[in-house]
Amino acid sequence: MNLILSTHNLKSSKAIEDHIISRIEKFEHLDRLAITARVIIEHDKTKAPERQFSCSIRLEVPGPDLFAEDVESDLYAAIDLVAKKIEQQIRKKHGKQKTQNHKVGARTKRTQQEKDL
Repeated sequence: MNLILSTHNLKSSKAIEDHIISRIEKFEHLDRLAITARVIIEHDKTKAPERQFSCSIRLEVPGPDLFAEDVESDLYAAIDLVAKKIEQQIRKKHGKQKTQNHKVGARTKRTQQEKDL
């Protein structure tokens, strides 16, 4: 999976990049079809101290892209919360796909039983 990291009013350090990469690796495990993760981190000094750091992630997957954004007082907390939101979206997407497959299987089984009667 490709990672595109953009920063606004903030210098990207090796520690920040490593933290983001460690979170993004979980996405690869959950969804092998993920293509690109676009991460944007921002620091806005004009906002209240508890809302200065913002992080957003757009995960490009087949079908609609997954997007999450969070604002916190700590950059690492914002990254963690956004990653958690994306993980929840991936799990929800997979759950819907499984449910759809079970419905199709149950429908074909029911029609097969009706033919046998």
